[in-house]
Amino acid sequence: MRAAGGGDEGPKPFPWGTAMTLGFHRLRLLPEVFWRLSLPEFVAMAGGFDRPGGISRGEVERMMLRFPD
Repeated sequence: MRAAGGGDEGPKPFPWGTAMTLGFHRLRLLPEVFWRLSLPEFVAMAGGFDRPGGISRGEVERMMLRFPD
């Protein structure tokens, strides 16, 4: 019996080949850097969290006020 709207195939394996190609070739990461990254760090470096249109100057200024360093 199948669940509503789904199949029996289960979770897909992580796409290591794609991740390594992106990390080593496009981002030019050293292996020791690539293997130490967390998945959220890698996604951020790959542009996975980019917002359409980027971040506005006003948003940057608000963040600078909220998180001074």
